[in-house]
Amino acid sequence: MALFHNDNTPMIDRYRWWEVIAIYAGIFVFLFFMLAPFIEGFLVSLKPLAELFSTPYSFWPENGSFDAYFTMWERVPGFAWYVFNSFLISTVATVIVLLLVVPAAYAFARFDFRGMGLVLGGFLAVSMFSGAVLLIPLFRLMRTLGMLNTYWAMIVPGAAFLIPSAIWLLRTYMMRIPTELNEAAYTDGASQFYTFRRVILPIASPGIIVVAIVTFIGAYSQQFIFALTFNSKTEYMPLPIGLYAFFGKQDVVWNELMAAAFVGIAPALVIIFFLQRYLVGGLTAGAVK
Repeated sequence: MALFHNDNTPMIDRYRWWEVIAIYAGIFVFLFFMLAPFIEGFLVSLKPLAELFSTPYSFWPENGSFDAYFTMWERVPGFAWYVFNSFLISTVATVIVLLLVVPAAYAFARFDFRGMGLVLGGFLAVSMFSGAVLLIPLFRLMRTLGMLNTYWAMIVPGAAFLIPSAIWLLRTYMMRIPTELNEAAYTDGASQFYTFRRVILPIASPGIIVVAIVTFIGAYSQQFIFALTFNSKTEYMPLPIGLYAFFGKQDVVWNELMAAAFVGIAPALVIIFFLQRYLVGGLTAGAVK
């Protein structure tokens, strides 16, 4: 009698019909609450401003158009520059994070040294702090280093707050890489750096791409408070400040604001779209090892 039975039946076919319905219903509810704000925001961008305050409120636009996607550029003339600044700040911050995190994650995954647990715990504790808590000391530091009113005033703090979580994420991935690969490389006379560069990095590339995507999105979304505190020059302002310009003294141009928001997140969506297969591969790699 066999102790194990290999069943090649797909997992979803092993449930009863009511269990399948419950699973799909739960997935639908989850996706609905996650996507509903984005759907409503897009529909708001298609509505005329007068229709947004009509009674009763209509979910679907009656006279929908893409006019707000054209008029928004006139209301905030430098909006394209705001989007470029956000993309530039996020890209540079991501490169800095990867340059520091990749070797650090490899060291934490492969070597056991005194105080490693304390350092990792410190990284975890730092990642729990909000940037708003440290604004005053960060402002004094940026002023001392002469970084105020520059791109670096947003790049350096942004990268610093993203490094701890990136190390934890990439370290977990690298710990799944078999240590036998290192041992085989050492047997062949390879140095630590050669093993890291020619053996570990190619295997860890899906995890590195995941960290890059998560870091880019994090850097793209946390720029408002740093820009508002450390920068007063328009030419360095990122996207969140550009969106804030749609808030008038007496009213808010909601349809143009929503249109600008969707235009602003377009670069991040394009990057995720082209790298999604690497994202899925990196998140699932090691699950069957």
